Amino acid sequence: MESRVVKFFAKDNHKVALRAIPGHFATSHSHVNYYIDVTGLRTRCKEASAVAKTLVDKIINTTIIDTIVCMDGCEVVGAYMAAELEARDFVSTNSHETVYVITPEFNSNNQMIFRDNLVSSISDKHILLLLASTTTGQTLHRSLSCLKYYGGNVTAICSLFSAVDSIQGLPIISAFTTGDISGYQAYEFDNCPFCQSGRKLDAFVNGYGYSKL
Repeated sequence: MESRVVKFFAKDNHKVALRAIPGHFATSHSHVNYYIDVTGLRTRCKEASAVAKTLVDKIINTTIIDTIVCMDGCEVVGAYMAAELEARDFVSTNSHETVYVITPEFNSNNQMIFRDNLVSSISDKHILLLLASTTTGQTLHRSLSCLKYYGGNVTAICSLFSAVDSIQGLPIISAFTTGDISGYQAYEFDNCPFCQSGRKLDAFVNGYGYSKL
């Protein structure tokens, strides 16, 4: 499967590269014809720093950001984004003039939660929600509902790759979109042409990675 990797470069920063594998893959909400591999962007310092700068470049500089909530193992990118925001003097209401970078936990029912020691980083804070990959927006809906429950105010959404332009009135800021991935398609489970033709799945995929079948 890895031998099929195709590399795409961000239009506004050629130091930022996305790797994609064509095939038949299942996400938690759809079937897709590309696995979007953001592993390098999430885990390699130079790549994480470069994509962090690319994302911050696209955020309106009057946006208030107190906390970055990192999904899908994006903590390294989140830390670099926090450093960029502070260096560029983005507005924060935090008294110590620094940005929180936190990640949620998921309980046995797969519900997104924050322990009591992290709630103060969410409640009444202006939040940037950071994801690795957004395909249908279903995970985003759940995340926004959770953050609202804890009293957070989401002022920006960033995703390394996104097939969705906006959600609940907020634009999704991304380094890559479907326009950068030639022929990218997502299908509902019961309307997948690969399944209809009898083609088996290559892997289950999510923001963390893939598991071959």
